[in-house]
Amino acid sequence: MVIKKILFGVQLWLGFSFVVMGQTVEILDTPTGIEFWVNSNPVLTYRTAKAEVPKGQKEAFALSGFIHPLQTLSGQVLTRIQPTDHYHHYGIWAPWTRATLEGRTIDFWNLGDEKGRVEFAGILKRKENQQRALVTVRQNHLDLTALGQNTLVLEEDLSIALEPLDSNRYLLDYQRNFWTKIPSGVTLDQYRYGGGIFIRAVEIWGSKNSQILTSEFKTRDQADGTRAKWMMVSGVSGHESGKSGILLLSHPNNHSHPEPLRVWPSDSNQGEGNVFVGFTPTREAEWKLGFGQRYSLNYRLIVFDGELSVEEAETFWLDFVKTTGIIDR
Repeated sequence: MVIKKILFGVQLWLGFSFVVMGQTVEILDTPTGIEFWVNSNPVLTYRTAKAEVPKGQKEAFALSGFIHPLQTLSGQVLTRIQPTDHYHHYGIWAPWTRATLEGRTIDFWNLGDEKGRVEFAGILKRKENQQRALVTVRQNHLDLTALGQNTLVLEEDLSIALEPLDSNRYLLDYQRNFWTKIPSGVTLDQYRYGGGIFIRAVEIWGSKNSQILTSEFKTRDQADGTRAKWMMVSGVSGHESGKSGILLLSHPNNHSHPEPLRVWPSDSNQGEGNVFVGFTPTREAEWKLGFGQRYSLNYRLIVFDGELSVEEAETFWLDFVKTTGIIDR
């Protein structure tokens, strides 16, 4: 494995790191993905190689272009992939579920239907900017329904940037810039989930040992279909506090902001391993993408151990609002 590092502003071969409040951030290349490390410990992996499918499952379920594992600074894993109830769920990812082009309906989400998929296509940029590490990758959205060929429908540049905040928290920006390659345009159909950003949380979190709260004070069984500026997911963990979580912020420049939510209720999956949440900007209405136009969606995650109060969540969102939503700065 080749380690990429810049330490104290001095660049070494093929990579970088920097010190933020005594914490060293590094990016490592591995055969399967790009890893972000803090203080010599991994905190997240963006997957560049396809994850192998479970034995006996369709090869179509193999996927690249997602974040997993997402971990806290103390090493608590907060995401999962390929759960037996939905083999196409992949940690943190954002495929559109239903799209229409040239009279065909494409599904980039349900991999087993083999109508469409999203794949990692290449690394575009690595950058150090004072107190954060950033990687931008290209992701291709493919139509598998065209006879004899896979058609490139959307190109997307996904930027992921990480910045430690303190010993228990770090900030993760997740910016999507995308455009259609279809001259007649593409319609992202109205549907209850898809696109935006989605999280399938760690298997140990269920209805009895995790909590969901939105900026509008909606809880797990109230939140689905409502709109929010932010939502917080937290649950039991091995941290000394006994708790870890993710605060997910939507930028006000996003399409359909405050964005509609998809949140599984407490009785899904018999209450076990059922934390599934996301911002879905097409839940209430379709979104037509014109040829030659570029679109952007911007999200910020605060990944934490311990407690994070509502007041702190609101402060994090107000700080996010002050930015342009462009994380490459």
